Amino acid sequence: MTLSPEQLIRPEILRLAAYHVPDATGMVKLDAMENPYRLPAEMARELGETLAGAAINRYPDPRAGELKAVLREAFAIPAGLEIMLGNGSDELIQILALALSRPGATLLGVEPSFVMYRMIAEFTGMRYVGVPLRADFSLDEAAMQAAIAEHRPALVFLAYPNNPTGNAFDRQALRRMIQATPGLVVMDEAYHAFAGGLSFLDEVERHDNLLLMRTVSKLGLAGLRLGYLVGPPRWLAELDKLRLPYNVGVLTQLAAGFALDRISALEAQAAAIVAERGRLLDALRGVPGVVAHDSLANFLLLRVADAPGVFAGLKRRGVLIKCLHGAHPLLDGCLRVTVGTPQENQAFMDAFTAELETRR
Repeated sequence: MTLSPEQLIRPEILRLAAYHVPDATGMVKLDAMENPYRLPAEMARELGETLAGAAINRYPDPRAGELKAVLREAFAIPAGLEIMLGNGSDELIQILALALSRPGATLLGVEPSFVMYRMIAEFTGMRYVGVPLRADFSLDEAAMQAAIAEHRPALVFLAYPNNPTGNAFDRQALRRMIQATPGLVVMDEAYHAFAGGLSFLDEVERHDNLLLMRTVSKLGLAGLRLGYLVGPPRWLAELDKLRLPYNVGVLTQLAAGFALDRISALEAQAAAIVAERGRLLDALRGVPGVVAHDSLANFLLLRVADAPGVFAGLKRRGVLIKCLHGAHPLLDGCLRVTVGTPQENQAFMDAFTAELETRR
């Protein structure tokens, strides 16, 4: 008898669809919340010289001590907190879920939010509970508190600001949820560089069940795949047991350390993106029939008639954004566009308005 995947792979994995990354070759790429700017030329040249001396014949520093020191300095991480590095924040989400995946354990989040919370819960055998946001994408605190009381989650993920909606939930409500949760709460601050200083970093030491997670991807280092988790040493010492050896490579450690040691250049790019976000939001709100939401991230969420058709039309015109229609009932009619360079944003607006005009 021929052995088939269905005979061995867990049913919940068979039911999943792999995370889809569309081909963006030759297109204006505004679908993945990437920083559109390359490193400044002189900085890129110096980085090349640094990487040329990398000992790629050797395994990387398993503790990444130098890189952690640079991260601590760049982001003012308190001395009393430990740092754990991941191959992107996705790996850290998976480590957390694996560590807390006791039989019957629940991972709780809001919906819509980052899809990997739900997917990784299923990967690791946790039960996933998603609590819908309100129609305006604000946090339904009463529903969240009821879900916490009913399901007693071992793990809660909260994106701050949220993806794909771009808003930041009420801080006092989040504090009350942290206090009510019997398990770990992870504040995912992937978009902190664009959020005007909003952060729970200063509160991690005040709560015995709070961890903070970030990535450097949105700062312009997406290709390095580096995420980091911040929390009390007693928690991270246990989680570190699940981190695979040498998970952050030599080139990533060197390149990230080099770039973050010169973080002012990346912060200047983030400031340019924030300024361009405001201009793009104003332009979208001037288009009849378009609802564009405020954002504290490097993307904008908008609602249009026939979002799938508009998305397909933009692709035909050489612009790739994200169609969220069908991902969640609250996202029906929604598209998400990453804030690009002024030239990319203009290319998007030209294609977008032309596409809408053909539909009138």
